[in-house]
Amino acid sequence: MKQGSSNRKVNEQAREVIASILLFDVSDPRLHLVTVTGCEVSYDRSACNVYYTCEPDRYPEVEAAFEQAKGHIRSAMAKKLSWRVAPELRFYRDNSVDAAEQVGRYLAAEKERQAVAEDTIGEGEEF
Repeated sequence: MKQGSSNRKVNEQAREVIASILLFDVSDPRLHLVTVTGCEVSYDRSACNVYYTCEPDRYPEVEAAFEQAKGHIRSAMAKKLSWRVAPELRFYRDNSVDAAEQVGRYLAAEKERQAVAEDTIGEGEEF
């Protein structure tokens, strides 16, 4: 979907406000060290998809914490933004960070495998 500059600004503004709320206004310890990676606000600003990431073993508890804190985050967001409506918040896990880490592990393993293969080939040659 093509984004205009104003839509990108709205998305970034929502991301910054939600990240700030998580950092300063939410006291739930399950939401500490959660990173908001992006937001997609609907054209009429009635809904906001929030993408987050954290340690993979904490996903279930963070998902439950967001479900519990959704109303508080929405009301705090409404106070900080000058929008006519407070958008309905929907929280989604951002899998792109996990996928990037997995690709990095595969590349490191392949590099190590190639180094071992080169060492074994180099040992067999004599001049």
